[in-house]
Amino acid sequence: MESRRKFIKHALISSVGLGIANTSIASSMPEKGPQTKITLPDVSKMISTPPDIPFVPKRVASWWVTIEDLQWPQKSIRDKIKRRAEAFAEAKIDMAVNYGFHIRFNYANYFGHIHGYMANVCEELHKYGIKYMDHYSCNHIHRPKNQEEFRKLHKSHRHHVLLFHDPVAADYAQYEGHLFNDLCEVDIRDGSRGYAAQYQMEAFCHNNPNFLDMHVKYLNRLLNDVPIDAIEVDDMCDYVGLAACGCPYCRERFKRDYGRDIPPFNDPDFWGDTSKPMLEWGNYENPVFREFIRMKIDGIVDHVKLVKSVVGNIPLMSCCSSTGPILLNSISLDLEKMAPYLDFFMLENVGTNVNSINWVSKDAEALHQKDISRQRGNSPAIALSYTIYEKGGYLGWALSRFWGVTNWSSTHNQRLEEDPVDAREMEDVIHEWNNWEVTNSDLDYTKGNDWVEVRLVSNSYCRDNGWRDENGKEHWDRLKAWSRLLVKHNVGYRFLRTEELADGNALKKESTPLILDGVACVSDVQYNALCSYLASNGKAWLAYPFGTHDEKGFKRPVPLSNKLIKLFGKKITIIRSAIDSDPLSELMDKGEFSPVITQTGGDPRWAVRMRMNDGKFTMHFMNTAMKPVPHPTIKDNQGLAIIQDIDSFITNNRLSYEIKLKSLPSQQLRLMSPETNDKKQIINLKKNKSGAYRFDVDLSDIKIYALLQ
Repeated sequence: MESRRKFIKHALISSVGLGIANTSIASSMPEKGPQTKITLPDVSKMISTPPDIPFVPKRVASWWVTIEDLQWPQKSIRDKIKRRAEAFAEAKIDMAVNYGFHIRFNYANYFGHIHGYMANVCEELHKYGIKYMDHYSCNHIHRPKNQEEFRKLHKSHRHHVLLFHDPVAADYAQYEGHLFNDLCEVDIRDGSRGYAAQYQMEAFCHNNPNFLDMHVKYLNRLLNDVPIDAIEVDDMCDYVGLAACGCPYCRERFKRDYGRDIPPFNDPDFWGDTSKPMLEWGNYENPVFREFIRMKIDGIVDHVKLVKSVVGNIPLMSCCSSTGPILLNSISLDLEKMAPYLDFFMLENVGTNVNSINWVSKDAEALHQKDISRQRGNSPAIALSYTIYEKGGYLGWALSRFWGVTNWSSTHNQRLEEDPVDAREMEDVIHEWNNWEVTNSDLDYTKGNDWVEVRLVSNSYCRDNGWRDENGKEHWDRLKAWSRLLVKHNVGYRFLRTEELADGNALKKESTPLILDGVACVSDVQYNALCSYLASNGKAWLAYPFGTHDEKGFKRPVPLSNKLIKLFGKKITIIRSAIDSDPLSELMDKGEFSPVITQTGGDPRWAVRMRMNDGKFTMHFMNTAMKPVPHPTIKDNQGLAIIQDIDSFITNNRLSYEIKLKSLPSQQLRLMSPETNDKKQIINLKKNKSGAYRFDVDLSDIKIYALLQ
């Protein structure tokens, strides 16, 4: 959902789901009648195994469905499937992802229709060697509360393919004997069913064994009915928010795992100032609240484990638009903790409106999630980009190339109140760019290695414990600031995350300096690993604070930075935080850091990223000064104009660079771009007197993206 980012920023409501029980659990809520037994797979001792990667998609696209597709197997529907499968093949798409029938349990009465349709889609796609991934939200049902909410749902979320129970039928809606109303989260404030106002949905509780039993039974039916190649089970989080879940299963889990009771909602020592927006609730100074956050995420991770135990060796993915900021705690979204049980990883990165050209702000999230997938056995990382018109699709395609990940392109016409009269089919939007790629530059992203000059330390303990500095800035704010600086100066970087920071041997595998900016929450294991690294001639740039708290958020008597500086002061460069300065420029001006690539001529707003692909040198150019051309009439649901075309603010596109490397695999490269079709410039790299390679490129006919390979 494109609005997922907006939800994270603007949600004002409450509730949350937690947990999963062990092998045998009473199925009914304790105060309700006689109990029956439900047996679920015991995931409490489930360990992470290598990811299941039977194939690696390169060019992914959404397979949109509409409500008329429920009329399958009518001839017109079957014929449409055949035509679209052929068009997907012509567009060089290698994996199609179902889009629609999204809030899956809305359609419990129609699973036979939907599964028959999807099986037919698989049959036609498989003729062309195209993989098929189902994609659905597992834990929601649409339940607009009134006519205003009903109309809002039909305005904003047509892409779900809306078909849900009216208020009378909703009281009887069920699947496999489980009434939906009995599976929902409980709002701690008033005992009502948990409601996600952003999507007009009620949410099933991740800790309710009846819901989990229903989900397992549905998954088994889906796998039996449809020969899917992969599956994306969405919303392994809680869009209802922090004021839930108050059901007996959640209360029991908090008591069982942490020895705690969920306090009443009028306890400000736990809930904080609840007059504020929901995302700002909670007192992180209270260790019980921090444990509550952990417990909620524990339950969702257990749900992911359960799903993986059912789907087996079929690749599993879940939606995720963000991994860094504290506010994710309020919706229990934590990809890093789910990662050991996932096989593919996705990032929703680009929307449809004119603000989408501001891609630099998304670079941190993209590379953060790329590192999550890299550390998970180099699993496929898939960037999902939404668009209405071709240029938006090209922007998403280009960003995926720049980041070195798989592109998932998706039109999003149904996110508008009505389809544009000139709306294009998904396969038509991406056809040109995919075919150019296959003909000119069919790179294997799994064999690509970014040129890394610094390692940016991202420690999730800071997020987990809600740490902020005296100005209210969090660790992730500093990391985003660093990302912007590194893009600006064309410095290759990667993230180094929590587990790697605790592994001294892993730290020593690379000689690039560590950037430690606002790493306030540090475990003893991480500190010892860092000491081992520094003792082996490692280098670090440090901006205070460091190690003021431990991994559980408890304040240390003395910051670890005191001892670290005393022991390894010569190996550590003290810097100012990137949040309010440019420490990278300061280090360069002092001669303490020299980037591999330096621009010596032309407009500096072309960002450059170097990568070795299967031993071959590549350099990707991405415009940071794009000029969106808005559609004259069409706006999104927030009132922002849709991108119709993209121009550039850059006028001096004759660029010169120096690369400080001892050698390159090739000194004659080709400059190319889909924007110049099959035209290529031959670029010769010549060594100057200082030993650096010098070269010039002319991007005068290019507005968005180019490649040197």
